Amino acid sequence: QLVESGGGSVQTGGSLRLSCAASGFTVSTYCMARFRQAPGKEREAVAAVVTDGIKSYTHSAKGRFTISEDKAKNTLYSQMDNLKPEDTAMYYCAADAKAVAPWDRIGGYTSWGQGTQVTVS
Repeated sequence: QLVESGGGSVQTGGSLRLSCAASGFTVSTYCMARFRQAPGKEREAVAAVVTDGIKSYTHSAKGRFTISEDKAKNTLYSQMDNLKPEDTAMYYCAADAKAVAPWDRIGGYTSWGQGTQVTVS
């Protein structure tokens, strides 16, 4: 199970940290990812931590977003800085026990969080 928190409303240039707490499995042994879906658009990848610890980011996220894992809390974090209005979306975390290739393939993830809304104005 993945439980998400940390969304909210911020102004352009602000920051948010999204959390995705896992239960029933260990995040560090899974491929963990962050996706988002804006109104009227398809769900898209943002970032991921693959099973060997390598982090991947989309072009729009690189340099502004940081994905990380806290092993003690079994939680995935997404630190988002310098937020822009185009970052407004519902953000979801996703997980799979197998390495997902390519990492941004939505169909490769079997577990999903409930989503948390991020609004940038």
